[in-house]
Amino acid sequence: MPIADVNGTKIHYRFDGPEKGDVVMFSNSLASDLTMWDYQIPPLSKAGFRILRYDSRGHGRSSVPPSPYTMEMLTSDVVALMDYLGLNQVHFCGLSLGGMVGQMLGALHGKRLLSLILCDTSSYMAQPEVWDERIALVRRVGMKGLVDATIDRWFTKTGQERLKVAVKHTREVILNTSIEGYCGSGLAIRAMDLREIIKGISVRTLIMVGEQDQGTPVSVAEFIHQQIGSSVLKVIPNAMHFVNVEQDDIFNKALMKFLSDRTSHIPLLRNG
Repeated sequence: MPIADVNGTKIHYRFDGPEKGDVVMFSNSLASDLTMWDYQIPPLSKAGFRILRYDSRGHGRSSVPPSPYTMEMLTSDVVALMDYLGLNQVHFCGLSLGGMVGQMLGALHGKRLLSLILCDTSSYMAQPEVWDERIALVRRVGMKGLVDATIDRWFTKTGQERLKVAVKHTREVILNTSIEGYCGSGLAIRAMDLREIIKGISVRTLIMVGEQDQGTPVSVAEFIHQQIGSSVLKVIPNAMHFVNVEQDDIFNKALMKFLSDRTSHIPLLRNG
């Protein structure tokens, strides 16, 4: 099990695909782990990309430092892992919490990126009390207290019926998430405000969002798109938050097209 000792914590990571391809680095959501990207591995590998996945601190097989965490800390973990692995540049793709990390990474370390993909994410949490409630609930009864509500935010009812194996696995990962890791990362989300800093992102950026996402809705993705002049926005139908799983075929085609079309020009306009 490959482990990188960086930033005073141990980060679990995994490589897939050919050794010499451009690296696509994936960052997981809150209460998930690197297996959430399983559906992206086959097409990317077949296309010649090298895939790097990692478990964010407090998640999966990475260590669980005491909370709170900060978005700066989580972003620093990415840069430190890249340095540890000798990677100068990567395509970076993150969903939800991973997309928040991606926004800060693009704003502060844009030269380390070949491109940026932000999925079902936000730059700001307008209702911090929601996170106070979730953290208090988890501290009181554990991850079982929010697993059902989380599944209902991540997958449509149709998706839950159609993707029973994937949903079952996702449920198990949620239940096995460290309480301390969840709360530490939740506090990072609660305190986050990236609305101004993301104006400084100039790397090619693809923003994707599920049309029915309630936690990070289309309007939030549109705001990020408006702030990042080098971005394009794709709304994926019949999907909620875990768009890369629920509509993996549409997601993968959009991702592959974006990654492969490196000669395309995205106008540097404020409205995209």
